[in-house]
Amino acid sequence: MSNFTENNPFSLDKLRSTLIRLEDTIIFALIERAQFALNNCIYTKGALEFNGATGDRSFLEYFLWETEKVHAKVRRYTSPDEYAFTSPLPEPILPVLKFKEFLAPNDINVNGSIMDIYVKSIVPVICQDRDDNNYGSSATKDIECLQALSRRIHYGKFIAESKFRSSSEEYIKLALANDRNGIYELLTNRQVEEKLLERLRRKALVYGQTFDQEKEGQNSHLRVPVNVVVELYERWVIPLTKEVEVDYLIERGQKAAEGQQKQDS
Repeated sequence: MSNFTENNPFSLDKLRSTLIRLEDTIIFALIERAQFALNNCIYTKGALEFNGATGDRSFLEYFLWETEKVHAKVRRYTSPDEYAFTSPLPEPILPVLKFKEFLAPNDINVNGSIMDIYVKSIVPVICQDRDDNNYGSSATKDIECLQALSRRIHYGKFIAESKFRSSSEEYIKLALANDRNGIYELLTNRQVEEKLLERLRRKALVYGQTFDQEKEGQNSHLRVPVNVVVELYERWVIPLTKEVEVDYLIERGQKAAEGQQKQDS
């Protein structure tokens, strides 16, 4: 869980350092999940039934819901960078924390898309297509992957807010025109994205290899293939983050314009 009560948590340096740290979290989470088989039955509704507990949910959905209930009780989802996959969830049993306000109020949540992509396009690539009966262990690692991906992707709101504050007039103009392509182009820095993908490639080589080999990255049995990590970001993480950012900036710009109109009237 994150800590948004520290001093100056929204500087660009801190935002970027969080994103880089989440790269490590995601890679290691994928490596941990890859040690188990695919166990496809945990993603299939009705495939596993334990005393009627799972109901109409898949085993992963049931396990995730039960996990998030506990996390909700200790106020995980009151943090502005944490988003639940399931509902309903209980109220926190711990006293409410007061977080520094940075984001504009919004209810943007793409966890449904993250779950769909993870189950259909990520796990089948990193895991062997067989059943090893390690259902609880597999689901535990799935939850770690999903939560890390969710936090990374929704963190785009903080980047979007930072960019909005530096070029508010441009974003307001584009938002009022509902120009999603214009906002996409304005917030995109392709050079930064290229550096990100190269950094991921190097990290995946180092983190995924065993260190008894003679040459770095030459192991033909990397625990998670390098191309899988890079493709995960290129095909899914970056586009979904952009979707979150564009949705946020459209809403942010339109509300800012409404606020300006009220002040002028």
